[in-house]
Amino acid sequence: MFIGRERELASLNKLYDSGKFEFVVLYGRRRVGKTALINHFIDGKDAIYFMGVESNERQNLDNFSKSVIEYTNSIEMETTFSSFQSALETVFRLSEGKRIILAIDEYPYIARASKSLASTLQLLIDRFKDSSRMMLILCGSSMSYMEDHVLAYKAPLYGRRTAQIKLLPFDFGDACRYLKHYSPEEKALAYGIMGGTPQYLMQIDDRLSIEENIKGIYLDPVSAIFEEPINLLKQEVREPGLYTAIITAIASGASRMSEISTKVGENTNVCATYLKNLVELDLIQKETPYGEKASKKSIYSINDNMFRFWYRFVPENASLIARGAADLVYGRIAAQLPNYMGKVFEEICKQYLWKLLLKGESPVDFASIGRWWGSDPVRKCQVEIDIMGEQDNDTAVFAECKWTNEKVDLNVLETLIERSGLFAYKDKHYFVFSKTGFTKGCMDKAATLGNVGHVAYEEILDYIMK
Repeated sequence: MFIGRERELASLNKLYDSGKFEFVVLYGRRRVGKTALINHFIDGKDAIYFMGVESNERQNLDNFSKSVIEYTNSIEMETTFSSFQSALETVFRLSEGKRIILAIDEYPYIARASKSLASTLQLLIDRFKDSSRMMLILCGSSMSYMEDHVLAYKAPLYGRRTAQIKLLPFDFGDACRYLKHYSPEEKALAYGIMGGTPQYLMQIDDRLSIEENIKGIYLDPVSAIFEEPINLLKQEVREPGLYTAIITAIASGASRMSEISTKVGENTNVCATYLKNLVELDLIQKETPYGEKASKKSIYSINDNMFRFWYRFVPENASLIARGAADLVYGRIAAQLPNYMGKVFEEICKQYLWKLLLKGESPVDFASIGRWWGSDPVRKCQVEIDIMGEQDNDTAVFAECKWTNEKVDLNVLETLIERSGLFAYKDKHYFVFSKTGFTKGCMDKAATLGNVGHVAYEEILDYIMK
């Protein structure tokens, strides 16, 4: 089942409809759905699809030759081209007479084995771009390789692409399309434990309870996901052991550089290098308080819910899991799920605010939103605001998110208003988001003020799913 990706498909179809030479770079993390997107896009179109393999140049050339020969349906052609240049030139010449898509998937595998491939493509693009009607798609899962060797200024192919698409995991709304049989709360929990990566979402069986899914996916050593984070790291980095220690430290609560360094037993310079690589892989997010571009208060968090859940609960319970004690481990996880879901709910609320903005229904025309934390000079303590966003020097929005089974009371709204007083905006708008609902006191105060939105989770879900 193919769902979502409407914007990406619209972009690809617009490029296809131009009729002229187009060169698209499509990249993103493993399992995010790049191949599915390509196959859906080229379905019914004149296309050559070729996936590289992690082998030598000869095998990839043989495979590519077969793809070209099958497309031409010609028995007169040689069974294998003598070089990639010869094979690619054949396709370029074919595209002078008609629209052809050439999609090369897992490009880094081929390019690493064939050092001259990028320069060959550069040569052929420069020669044929004015006469060719080809739509060339280069796709890759190695984020660092695609950014350094395809998109970067010094790369041979720099300046040749006509578009690039960085494919991201599904947002909450698209993820819910996989979870039709779940209740609203179960949909949030499923998103919290699996995130928006399609390949991971497909592991969820929404005819089973969340408990049964957690046991089957995370607490069973034979499941497809059980070793996924470690295996992915092994494909991307040279020292997965230290990377694992750093991610585990973050998952267990260490967020500042000093805390991470202490927990893994390495100096901050070493940790800084490894964290930079994890940020480039989109596995870790570096955050500064909203509105501060460079700050010593920077913190690190895990950027993918599946990785966050796995590193939070699997390593520390590995011995019990190996002994088949799934029930015991799940009991420990269940006790911590409400706290774990707090950050997930914040992300869902951010997506709600973005959708309000994009539909022209937001009271504040913000350009970005994020968390803020810092010192309250009056109370002489550290405070945090879950979400804030600025329209200009005079107008901003502030929000608080509560994933609890209790209704949000007036004190939550009053605390949010008080903390917003740390900022000098004249026009302030507030949102209070709740899993369960609101007390009468909170709703009455919101109505009196007139600049407060109080939104329960099910309302968020309904709006996001529209």
